[in-house]
Amino acid sequence: MNTRVESKNSILTDTLISIFQPEKINLARVKFISAFIIALCKVQTVGFEKLATAFESNAKTESSLRQIQRFIADYVFNPDLVARLVFSLLPEKPPYRLALDRTNWKFGSKNINILVLSIVYQGVSFPILFSMMNKFGNSSTQERIELLERYINLFGFEDIDCLLADREFIGDKWIGFLNDYKIRYYIRIRENFKVYIPRNGHIIKAAWLFNRVKLNQFMHYKRIVKVNNQLCYISGSKVLDKKGVPEFQIIISFNKPEKANEIYKQRWQIESAFKALKSSGFNIEDTHLTELDRVEKLFALVIIAFTWVYKIGIELDKLKPIKNKKHGRRAYSFFKYGLNALAKVLFNNNMSDFSCYIKFLSCT
Repeated sequence: MNTRVESKNSILTDTLISIFQPEKINLARVKFISAFIIALCKVQTVGFEKLATAFESNAKTESSLRQIQRFIADYVFNPDLVARLVFSLLPEKPPYRLALDRTNWKFGSKNINILVLSIVYQGVSFPILFSMMNKFGNSSTQERIELLERYINLFGFEDIDCLLADREFIGDKWIGFLNDYKIRYYIRIRENFKVYIPRNGHIIKAAWLFNRVKLNQFMHYKRIVKVNNQLCYISGSKVLDKKGVPEFQIIISFNKPEKANEIYKQRWQIESAFKALKSSGFNIEDTHLTELDRVEKLFALVIIAFTWVYKIGIELDKLKPIKNKKHGRRAYSFFKYGLNALAKVLFNNNMSDFSCYIKFLSCT
């Protein structure tokens, strides 16, 4: 028997069981999740055949492949378990800034479209809840409300500092929901949106309020306005788009419009998370899965691995900080730092370092 194989899987299994408590999860399922995460961090792709070759067990590759296929096809996996796991491992305490966005890709003629709610933190965001959308394009108001209500039911209103979202996430009923529940938000709108000014009854384009703003300047309108028939504050700045063309960045907010520019910038952290889940990390777009319930299970497993790897990167940076490049930014992300370190430990069977990395996962 390969004792090193057994020890790595069993250590991770014991840790996951302690985190998942008090939920009742079949031990065999937790063992599979442990084996899957270890394999994923080694091969860094969700392709089942490659994952099966990296399963640390005495079973043949064909047997490991069938095990992966059965889990993805048949096991009912509650994504709220993953949300609780991520929440328990966050480096800071609530209240949290949330970011709402979609990630999508295409396999053949099938569009995979996922609405994701994440918690932003130091240059990245931790995906915590998500919803599979059986369509192409934007989410509906009801889909957004249901996702946010899931968060509230799991963790409470008091754990929300504010919500950040891009121009896609706008609408009368959606903003009305946020206003009614007094959930602070900073949401970008298109510059041609109509703005109603209550003090004089005028209706103007949003950009007209900020015509005098110069490039990289920011200002907030001091009076409350109406956008899509909902009361809010409005702020604006002039920035360069991806092509280097000046454009307005206009943000509506529940309150504190003077902080809108600074806080809204953190929305981009969810893009870093999507990049890690895709091309610069676990390559989730490599999957050939198209059934949404199966993609949902795969996405949940990848999020567990993502969270662990990112925690490793954060903790390793405290011991040996990542060097900065000339422009002042880190040479690589916490995620990449953690993933490279964990992969090296797994390939070298370094049990001492592996045990340390498990502590980062278990918060002990």
